[in-house]
Amino acid sequence: MGNNGFVKEDDEIEIDLWQLLMELKKRVWIILAVTVGMGGLAGAYSRFVLTPQYSSTAMMYILSKETTLTSLADLQIGSQLTQDYKIIVTSRPVLDEVNEKLVLGLDYESLKRKITIDNPADTRILSITVLDPDPYRAKAIADCVAETSSEYIGEIMEMIPPKILENGVVAEYKTSPSNPRNAMLGAIAGMAAVCGVIVLRTLMNDTVQTEADVERYLGLTVLASVPLREGEAKEKRDKSAGSRIRGSRRGKGQAETRRENR
Repeated sequence: MGNNGFVKEDDEIEIDLWQLLMELKKRVWIILAVTVGMGGLAGAYSRFVLTPQYSSTAMMYILSKETTLTSLADLQIGSQLTQDYKIIVTSRPVLDEVNEKLVLGLDYESLKRKITIDNPADTRILSITVLDPDPYRAKAIADCVAETSSEYIGEIMEMIPPKILENGVVAEYKTSPSNPRNAMLGAIAGMAAVCGVIVLRTLMNDTVQTEADVERYLGLTVLASVPLREGEAKEKRDKSAGSRIRGSRRGKGQAETRRENR
């Protein structure tokens, strides 16, 4: 025996896609309402609850006169140095010193999560991007990390410190969150959830409701049917109509009795 949304034959399940589409179509207003509602809630949460974040980026040129590349071997060494510098920039000594200079009051891990180090392809440039709710503090942290790490690299590697190519700037617009993007994601999630519930309920419904269901799921031909439900419904309608008529007659009789008494 098969469920209302699929047919089971020889341990194989065949999903009736057309029936699923019809079930979704019948509940299209519910799907639209949930989609719009979830999109609105996600957008409102993004706008009024999430804290805006601003970014600022400082850049360092990691090569100096002592490390000018002249051969392929030097180029490979430069690539290795770039990876080393990326680790040094967010090392504990550097960030602890930044924390002390700016009096941030953050622990090492919290400050490290604010910083993103990037190395553009085929370059010897490190970009230090800081994300913070305060755009001015984001710039201050980016600049301080670049300066402190440059001095630390020169001291550790006993070389001329890398040059600061560009200081950070104060962001005029927030980097995150994106309210339209979050609203769209919320709407998509709401639509997927309500469609999933509808499809699941359709597939789990194993009742035979019509003659077509008997022929489709059991492979049997219906010879006759007894419309019990229709008869019961008609009987209920007749009883309801009769009770209304009797009630109106009693009302008229009572009114006439009151008039006669007067």
